[in-house]
Amino acid sequence: MAKVIPFKAVRPTRDKVSLVASRSYQSYTQAELEARLDYNPFSFLHVVNPGYRYNKSSSSGKERYNLVKNRYLEFKEDAVFIQDKKPSYYVYKIVNREGYSFSGIIAATSAEDYELDIIKKHEDTIEYREHIFKDYLKVVGFNAEPVLLTYPDNTVIDSIISDIQKNRAEFEFTTTYRDTHYLWILNDKETINIIQKAFETIETIYIADGHHRSASSYLLSKDLKAQNKNHTGNEPYNYFMSYLIPESHLKIYEFNRLVKDLNGLSKEAFLIKLDTKFRIENRGKELYKPNKKHHFCMYLDGEFYSLYLRKSNYSFNTSLDALDTQILYKTVLEPLLGITDLRNDTRIDYSFGKNDLVNIKSKIDAGEFKVGFGLVAITIKEMKAIANDGLTMPPKSTYIEPKLRSGVTIYEF
Repeated sequence: MAKVIPFKAVRPTRDKVSLVASRSYQSYTQAELEARLDYNPFSFLHVVNPGYRYNKSSSSGKERYNLVKNRYLEFKEDAVFIQDKKPSYYVYKIVNREGYSFSGIIAATSAEDYELDIIKKHEDTIEYREHIFKDYLKVVGFNAEPVLLTYPDNTVIDSIISDIQKNRAEFEFTTTYRDTHYLWILNDKETINIIQKAFETIETIYIADGHHRSASSYLLSKDLKAQNKNHTGNEPYNYFMSYLIPESHLKIYEFNRLVKDLNGLSKEAFLIKLDTKFRIENRGKELYKPNKKHHFCMYLDGEFYSLYLRKSNYSFNTSLDALDTQILYKTVLEPLLGITDLRNDTRIDYSFGKNDLVNIKSKIDAGEFKVGFGLVAITIKEMKAIANDGLTMPPKSTYIEPKLRSGVTIYEF
């Protein structure tokens, strides 16, 4: 029974939302970042990059966190941000440049549900990153980017989302990425009650994107609960902001792999070793993209190859064993190329995108990498199976859309 409740969002005024909304801080090049900070005083990047006004690079730790809090309070004092007076659900829609449409609800989800595995995970998290972000949240007192969750399609929730979109949106803005964003405020008590009860009928929801943010929010709730002698369970810190979308709206792309060397093997020796696990066919110089599970493409020395897994020589014991990213790791990356740490080994890199094979070919032809592997995208069914079995995917197994903007809705605790 999922607890999904309305909250009083802090958000930009209608006239400034397009100026405030930003991508994740790490996604900008230095030139992009400086341009936005120089010429857009309303960008949320000023909040998360608070030392810019002092010509100081962002320091770490509490000094930076306190500066973030100060910039945020200034945005509120200057009425760039306002807070809704009523607890609300926020219906949010994104139409990307390729025409895909994503619709869901921004709401507060339960940290206890995370602990009880009602909110299920499919990726490992890195402990020190969890604690760094928890400490950040504790100082700044807000979260400005929702965790992306997905739930089985529900006719009651879908109908409400569809009906409210017939009205004028509170926010409507298009980004420089040519994605158009819409937000509707839903605050009448009867509809809120219907939505809340509909989510209570859902046994499990799944983290699609935001595993570290979820884990950090859970750790924060534990800390603040321990410090509060009058804890009731209703305090804002018991929840974290999420964007919940039905499974049918989730878009999952593959993450492909690039490796810098053949681990001391010649091309011929590498192909011979591959032959024990795969049926190999040279596809020549034309782009080749796999279209079935357990099929891979490889680009090596100016030529594409198709790799078909020899299933008689591979064991499928768990849902993880059947995952293509795990198969590639267990048959090629670890035993042949000597890559054991997929997160930290500098010999491997990851890439995604509609025309990613062109990118892989270009980087290998330029000598930046020696070999590249193309995969088929993981399905929502596979992702759920991994989560339900309590297993975790290899890192960079999925690139998931939609991607939200920071600073459009803010959750205070």
